[in-house]
Amino acid sequence: MTSFGLIQTFLADEAATVDAGAKIGAGLIAGNVIFLVGELGAGKTTFTRGVLRGRGHMGAVKSPTYTLCEPYELDDTHLVCHLDLYRLSDPEELEFLGFRDYLASGAIVLIEWPSRGEGWLPNPDLKIELSERGSGRALRVLALTTQGSQVLERCGVDHVE
Repeated sequence: MTSFGLIQTFLADEAATVDAGAKIGAGLIAGNVIFLVGELGAGKTTFTRGVLRGRGHMGAVKSPTYTLCEPYELDDTHLVCHLDLYRLSDPEELEFLGFRDYLASGAIVLIEWPSRGEGWLPNPDLKIELSERGSGRALRVLALTTQGSQVLERCGVDHVE
């Protein structure tokens, strides 16, 4: 995949992870697809909480590990769908989750464990990679489409830090 932009930074703690997510979330628009990549406990749901905060959501943010999808209807009438495909046994199960409907609605879609949906998922606008580094996290954000690059520009993070 061609990269349209790259950001790399260190996140010292949970608050920094939420803040980074909020910054990215503020730049997202309807229809953006974001892949969240990292091992168990890497901070993917914490980052998603930040994305939702950046979109104005102040309520609880649950991990969709068992529900597979947590939709959030925001005040601005945009839908944000947080999917966790870790427990998906076959990518075809996305059809039963109503995944195509989410895409057709213009929802912002954040997908943890996207490799489990390979062949059924669209190309992402952003690929967010989180990994443990010492007491914090390493964050790597790749813009993989023009729309992804525009997200980074809108939130003021269009360069490597």
